[in-house]
Amino acid sequence: MAGETTITLVGNLTDDPDMRFLPSGAAMCKFTVASTPRVFDRDKGEYRDGDPLFLNCTAWRDLAEHIAESLKRGTRVVMTGRLKLSRWEDKETGEKRSMMQLDVDEIGPSLRFATAKVQKMSRTRGGDGFVPADAPDDGWSSASSERPAA
Repeated sequence: MAGETTITLVGNLTDDPDMRFLPSGAAMCKFTVASTPRVFDRDKGEYRDGDPLFLNCTAWRDLAEHIAESLKRGTRVVMTGRLKLSRWEDKETGEKRSMMQLDVDEIGPSLRFATAKVQKMSRTRGGDGFVPADAPDDGWSSASSERPAA
């Protein structure tokens, strides 16, 4: 969509991806990526870790299933996606909260320090199969870890 903020991020998965299925049968995968920059300390003449960025990520449908089958905690990934701001009010305190997250469009293992064997998947439907009406803002609340019966 026009006007969306698209970014590319390199980082490591902080835990195994969490896979769920919406009542409609659509797959949904959530995971967190940590990206820590290396900063050169001129006084000491050496590199040190900068402040880490932890970003919650969500992927849908076939991509979600491929992520859950292929990636695990610690995997270094390169991904692109659209930044999304979520806002809500805390039910207990009434405080307004917000969080940035990434809706993942593409992801793959980084080959800088690893190797990977790519296996092409055969398409079962045209396009990416994404129907916006099937992807509500908070689909996670009605999602299940079990695939619905056909």
